[in-house]
Amino acid sequence: MALQQIVEQTVTGLGYDLVEIERTAGGLLRITIDLPWQAPEEGAPELPDQYVTVQDCEKVTRQLQFALEVDGADYARLEVSSPGIDRLLRHEQDFIRFEGSEVDLTLKAPIGAAGGEKINANRKKFRGTLERSEEGGWQLVWTDEPPPKPGVRVSKKREPAPMNVMGFTLDELRDVRLAPIVSFKGRAAKSE
Repeated sequence: MALQQIVEQTVTGLGYDLVEIERTAGGLLRITIDLPWQAPEEGAPELPDQYVTVQDCEKVTRQLQFALEVDGADYARLEVSSPGIDRLLRHEQDFIRFEGSEVDLTLKAPIGAAGGEKINANRKKFRGTLERSEEGGWQLVWTDEPPPKPGVRVSKKREPAPMNVMGFTLDELRDVRLAPIVSFKGRAAKSE
């Protein structure tokens, strides 16, 4: 059996999703796993996000070591990990799952003149909120105003910077990742 099949059967058989298989020149075989995700049904309460734990990675590692040894796969080291806080969005389901999240987006080609006069025509990289467009596609919403510095007061009379919106198709993208935004202030209560 091919390596891809062995890994995919083992990972899905244990109840996880296979995100990525990566081989490096030094013989490292890196497997990225995630917990299965289903879109919430209409009207159903949204379940809290669950994350891959060290115990999940250990369980998959042990099973994969056995399966790869039986098949005689060639690798020097095996590494099983979660997608992380800056996970790569690859499939339509990833975009649906993380709709409304802050993302870092890189286009394959610069936006050209279609971006309007306020956006540099050679720009490829953007950070903004991932949203559904009215046409059913995807769009990125962002502002180029820098965030206020800690401790600096911002006047309430100050005009906010205009919001930019850019629609895109998945074919135009080189890379989309969740923006690794971490707050060290603890967990805040969600406003209802």
